[in-house]
Amino acid sequence: MRGFATRIVAWQRTHGRHDLPWQRTRDSYRIWVAEVMLQQTQVATVIPYYRRFLTAFPDERALASADEEDVLAQWSGLGYYRRARHMHAAAREVVARFGGAFPRDAATLATLPGVGPSTAAAIAAFASGERGAILDGNVKRVLARHRGVEGDPGAPAVEATLWAIARRLVPREHVEAYAQGMMDLGATLCARTKPRCGECPVARDCVARREGRTAELPGRRTRRALPRREVQLLWIERAGEVLLERRPSSGVWGRLWSLPEADAGADPVAALAERHGVRARLVGRLAPVEHAFTHYALTMHPVRLAATRGVGEAPAECRWAARAELAALALPAPIRSLLTS
Repeated sequence: MRGFATRIVAWQRTHGRHDLPWQRTRDSYRIWVAEVMLQQTQVATVIPYYRRFLTAFPDERALASADEEDVLAQWSGLGYYRRARHMHAAAREVVARFGGAFPRDAATLATLPGVGPSTAAAIAAFASGERGAILDGNVKRVLARHRGVEGDPGAPAVEATLWAIARRLVPREHVEAYAQGMMDLGATLCARTKPRCGECPVARDCVARREGRTAELPGRRTRRALPRREVQLLWIERAGEVLLERRPSSGVWGRLWSLPEADAGADPVAALAERHGVRARLVGRLAPVEHAFTHYALTMHPVRLAATRGVGEAPAECRWAARAELAALALPAPIRSLLTS
């Protein structure tokens, strides 16, 4: 029987993905953009963001010199906004440390903000063919099933075991095809539910398939019910403009523009006047909007308000924005959807 890596490479060349936009380049900057976007985000979602982002910031110098707000605006809707802030910081570091020449080796790449060992190895493999192990979520699932590794792949001991397996399996040649093949296999055949084992190139010696345990492996962490938080979203308008508030740097949606908030049980008119000095009248209430973060679930209750005559400049950390301006602003996806629906 041919070796594991040989079968993965052969399968990738025949059945893997070959038409993704970041596969058409050896530019480590462009590959890095793709790999960071692909963290916790599906390929179909990433493709349009990738193209728009590179149109706005075609190289590391363009990204480094951009305002943070412009970077966040291009990222708006992709989620996990810390990734965008890390990318902005990393681009500035590349310009400062390397004269704008984006690194191509994994060891140097791993020193940049937001670039872990798996992402660094993937960039190096695709940019220069450097040999190294990758271990993203898809690869963890493939290896846990194939080798019968028990436990939550995110647990330190289990992850260490998977890293050791991943390093042993990396071939000495055809590194790029192998890395892409492992990602493709996990994304297309070895899916979390209903894996297509009959089409898998390494199914013959897969422990999970042989033992009928594909539903059990990899193990899942015990999920506790998310705590729930409720807030009111104060949607106040003045002559066709909406009042937006910039969120603080720390916490969710850091430095993005959003609607002002009030406690769920507060009087929205009084809360707006007390916190922002804006007088308004209540227009109506909209259906709640649900959104889940990693650590809690949020129920947002939108409240429509109209500013009274005489309201002037926006309060500190706020701005009035016309509907035509919203597309260019860094807004969280639920807020953008609410305001443009």
